[in-house]
Amino acid sequence: MHLTALVEHQDHVCCRYRLVAFRPFLERTGHTLELIALPRLPWERIWLYRRLRGAAVVLQRKLLPRWEIALLRWSARTLVFDFDDAVFLRDSYAAKGLHDRRRLRRFAATVRACDAVAAGNAFLARNASRWTSPGRIYVVPTCVDPTLYPTAVPRRHDEGVQLVWVGSSSTLRGLESVRPMLEELGRRVSGATLKLICDRFLSFDPLPVVACPWTEAGEAAEIAAADVGVSWIPDDDWSRGKCGLKSLQYMAAGLPVVANPVGVHVEMVRHGETGFLAETTEQWVEAVSLLARDPVLRQRMGAAGRRLLEEKYSVARGAEHWLSMLNGLQRGERRTA
Repeated sequence: MHLTALVEHQDHVCCRYRLVAFRPFLERTGHTLELIALPRLPWERIWLYRRLRGAAVVLQRKLLPRWEIALLRWSARTLVFDFDDAVFLRDSYAAKGLHDRRRLRRFAATVRACDAVAAGNAFLARNASRWTSPGRIYVVPTCVDPTLYPTAVPRRHDEGVQLVWVGSSSTLRGLESVRPMLEELGRRVSGATLKLICDRFLSFDPLPVVACPWTEAGEAAEIAAADVGVSWIPDDDWSRGKCGLKSLQYMAAGLPVVANPVGVHVEMVRHGETGFLAETTEQWVEAVSLLARDPVLRQRMGAAGRRLLEEKYSVARGAEHWLSMLNGLQRGERRTA
């Protein structure tokens, strides 16, 4: 099957992790993948949809007006919707609140129109199932290739402990939300520093920040050079739609993870085995303190996290989900031919 994926742009993180990463596995089984950046102007999109007559199309994340999704449905032989965020909601920090009727209407129309839906986690899948048959929904986690990540080598206890956070500047609001907790960590965990891998940087007094400009080429090595990966997301439905890329990257590098128990964090971070789930400031201080003074524990938890990633969240595992979905679609085409 030749797949034409309509994406925001080819370098977008969602496109890289949820489509491009799987391309070698798709090609080995006879599928091909073409990426097209979805035009911004409606009339340009209309011409594109006409060109896609009879094609197998993957629409990634974008919620089109209902008349447009109907036109795309009319043109495409097969239509798949791939999403890894609660796109039917506004984000956690929206001034108008989470719920948006227009987004929900567009989401419902998109899901109803598609032959299959690739949802990034079980929460997203449950929301999609409100609008279509559960048999059309596949949970396809965001996945990471562990072979691209060097394995972390824990530094000695007397060298201090370096926490690491990776993400875009738009997600720095999460760190701002827990500023008091991070600053308390700086006061109570001797030798702790926070490496920020980003395109913008914050400061936390008295927690020293190591500013590390993000590059695609250097990201994996910079993560692996730290000691503990950290992630925090608000306790709301927008966050429950998140697919845990930060935590997966830390696990791929063999780092223990400390995260709050919201959404996929609860599945990815096995408390006491691959890291710690911490909710209160005291729990965060206790978890980081324990990891700071025990390099052997960090190494053991990091190795367990990498094994878990290889079993459940590796690119090879994610490709199996995609191939299962495509095989199901091809069987359906053969039945209706």
